[in-house]
Amino acid sequence: MRYSQLIDKIDQINRSDPNQENIDGNSVAKQLLYSHRMLTRLLAFFPEPPEVLKIAVYAQHINRWHIARSSYPMDRQGYLRWRKDLAEHHAQLTAKLMTDVGYSADEISLVKSIIKKQNLKTDLLTQSLEDVACLVFLEYYLAAMMTNHSEEKLTVVIQKTWRKMSETGQKSAFEIDYTEAQRALINKALKTSNAA
Repeated sequence: MRYSQLIDKIDQINRSDPNQENIDGNSVAKQLLYSHRMLTRLLAFFPEPPEVLKIAVYAQHINRWHIARSSYPMDRQGYLRWRKDLAEHHAQLTAKLMTDVGYSADEISLVKSIIKKQNLKTDLLTQSLEDVACLVFLEYYLAAMMTNHSEEKLTVVIQKTWRKMSETGQKSAFEIDYTEAQRALINKALKTSNAA
């Protein structure tokens, strides 16, 4: 089956991530873990998602370590350029893998559009990827940010994350099992913002 072949190819690449996370005493490639978290969250958020969306969500950060943030200026414009180049890299690599296992040009074009977040807010599939990415950040990565960033910085990050999500995404965000500190921080950020 072409979908399972594609997932295997994505996993094979992401297993090479030199960045590792410790999960229950085991070292796991960061982007391999991220893709699994993304797909799991998608299946909970979007019952029976179309295959192209599953692919885009799973491949969103494929081979992400290939383009280092440090190779761009450490300012806002450098950050935005890095993010744009990353999205293009993820989209093109995914397109190549999809071609290899027999997906059509139309399917490939749609996946690339979703990964590059084109028509955000107006396209259901693209917005669904954005919602899932925000939910995965809040569930798995906010805690780490809280250990080395100021409350002011965290407030801005949460407010921006909230604005990126649809109403459905925001409702799902409230259902995540946060720590008391995380929930207090989120509630405080939303009270001081028009994001809620």
